[in-house]
Amino acid sequence: MNTITTKDGTKIYYKDWGSGQPVVLSHGWPLNSDSWESQMLFLASNGYRCIAHDRRGHGRSAQPWNGNDMDTYADDLAKLIETLDLKNAVLIGFSAGGGEVARYIGRHGTKRVSKAALISAVPPLMLKTTENPDGLPIKKFDEIRFGSITNRSQFYKDLAAGPFFGFNRSGASVSQGTVDSFWFQGMQAGHKNTFDCIKAFSETDFTEDLKKFDVPTLIIHGDDDQIVPIGAAALRSSKLVKNSTLKIYAGAPHGLACTHADKLNADLLVFLNA
Repeated sequence: MNTITTKDGTKIYYKDWGSGQPVVLSHGWPLNSDSWESQMLFLASNGYRCIAHDRRGHGRSAQPWNGNDMDTYADDLAKLIETLDLKNAVLIGFSAGGGEVARYIGRHGTKRVSKAALISAVPPLMLKTTENPDGLPIKKFDEIRFGSITNRSQFYKDLAAGPFFGFNRSGASVSQGTVDSFWFQGMQAGHKNTFDCIKAFSETDFTEDLKKFDVPTLIIHGDDDQIVPIGAAALRSSKLVKNSTLKIYAGAPHGLACTHADKLNADLLVFLNA
């Protein structure tokens, strides 16, 4: 297994497929790098070196009690990029991983980065506040915490079979394999780690991080995202990030990397080749 060790001794697992310009992919909650399988296979087959890590506490990485916050996630990503000595890298973040990418750029800059992409991403802020009226009320995240504490196995199954992939919409055809994959990845993650991550992805304000983006950035979001509503996320991020391109997938759910894999893969390849 490929691993790096962070400054606090946490072992982080990563995949490294293909060769060429590096593309580094940060996954969502409560998933791991397996959630990028379609994108990694496609992009690596088209001349790119695809690297995806399991965030601390997720997948095959260690499950430390502490450090389950966006600053540490971003520093772990920096350690990965520096250890592999990646240059001219493209950073791609999905959902909570989009927050990780944003905080990385906010804390570490873009000296090793040539482009970035935010997919169904949580920035700039998911939580509803007086300054962010389009966000979700704290009650929504308390419900996620309650589901995680009482029976996270069933909660993950219900989340995947419902709003995450849009399987709760009229006429939707539920893919049991997709639900099973989501559940399996979620249950690989640490209980404490995924619980803490709820606060990290929902309450972290990435506004100032987004203002520091100075590389071409692709922002993709589904307009039927029931997890990270587009109004408080992509529509606002596209106004904060200079030199950004916004693509809205009509009718797409949050988990569009799976449900709209072919479309996303094609759009990412165009963006990378540009």
